[in-house]
Amino acid sequence: MADKIDRTKDADRNIRVVLADSSRLTTMGISQVLQKEADLELVGTAADGEEAIAKTLELEPDVLVIEADLPRTSGIKVTQRVRRELPHVGVVVLTAKDEEQTLFEAIRAGAAAYLNKDCDPVELVDAIRKARAGQFIINEKVFNRPAVASKVLAEFRELSVYGPGSSHVFAPLSPREVQILDNIAQGMTNKEVAYALAISEQTVKNHMSSILRKLSVNDRTQAVVYAIRQGWIKGPEMGS
Repeated sequence: MADKIDRTKDADRNIRVVLADSSRLTTMGISQVLQKEADLELVGTAADGEEAIAKTLELEPDVLVIEADLPRTSGIKVTQRVRRELPHVGVVVLTAKDEEQTLFEAIRAGAAAYLNKDCDPVELVDAIRKARAGQFIINEKVFNRPAVASKVLAEFRELSVYGPGSSHVFAPLSPREVQILDNIAQGMTNKEVAYALAISEQTVKNHMSSILRKLSVNDRTQAVVYAIRQGWIKGPEMGS
């Protein structure tokens, strides 16, 4: 069994990848792509969902590259499990059929990226590096698909009614974080947001720090502009 990795010791070490795909040919092809990259290390492979779960929990890679339609347990369900138990592991979902429902389910599961199996190897390598860095490039695909965006927004509105305990739809923001940004977009201060949501002002500040880090922005204004551009929240309401 592989030793657990101390992630705090060396931020510049190789990116450890587990690959799960039912096709031996695809596995061989992706393995060859990864071997050509000096900073990528393939530490394990799996041919079905159950094996993918076992290998990922055992090896704790930085990134899991997984086929959406794996046998036994689907890649989407594996993604949900991995993101729940190992939230530091980024997941890149691969699909042979670029279907909107699969994209929607990948978003809900918390995947960092969603790629077609015939994508350029450079695109896959780039997605792995970004997933390791904590980026969610899947968002870029979502809002280019009006039908998917509509479903995501509708589900978020439903989840926000039931509170932050529900699983988040927006990668990388939780429903509570989007709710806070929405209030800030209407001109509220941290104190006013805290009062409106019945939480402490310090909790609002903690959420804002998390939002700025996840979105790689420097201040509240940039975060709000980014969220509006993505379609997650509405802009300031104008008086009649």
